[in-house]
Amino acid sequence: MGFHTFDPEKADKLEDAERYRYVSREELVGHLDVTTGSIVADLGSGTGFYTDNIAPFVRKVFAVDVQDAMHDHYREKGVPENVSLVTANISDIPFSDGELDAAFSTMTYHEFASGEALTEIARILRPGGRFVIADWSANGQGESGPPVEERYDLETAHELVSDTGFQIEFEAERPETFILVASR
Repeated sequence: MGFHTFDPEKADKLEDAERYRYVSREELVGHLDVTTGSIVADLGSGTGFYTDNIAPFVRKVFAVDVQDAMHDHYREKGVPENVSLVTANISDIPFSDGELDAAFSTMTYHEFASGEALTEIARILRPGGRFVIADWSANGQGESGPPVEERYDLETAHELVSDTGFQIEFEAERPETFILVASR
């Protein structure tokens, strides 16, 4: 799908604690199954709202976003020492094969989901590395987030991710969102 990216002019909305209603820090950290030595990427990091939540639990987080303007907002609020900003398209991430222990996408999967992007994510994860997706569901009512027609449902996301060679570890459909946890 990948209809559009989030408007940087509305970046302040990404700093709203109401976002924890869709996925909490604890849930995200738990599904990532990381240690203090882990290297992780936040794919579609935006202003770093969730990046900041993961940073205290790992050695390094790469905040990956296709928009420099989002990194500008992140710099304004302050970037933790163990976070590096990377401007890149998810289908062409500048990391070595197996460099990462885990990657996650919070409410951005619908912007980049494709076989090409998922193959790239699989490439940069070490064997056994985790990929966690929390995104807007096509089965939702559209109370927040992108238009429903721009979203994936859990079944389609499951199929795309598993077709790329990931093993699905956990999945759950929610009223407006879904979560999918996979390993390489």
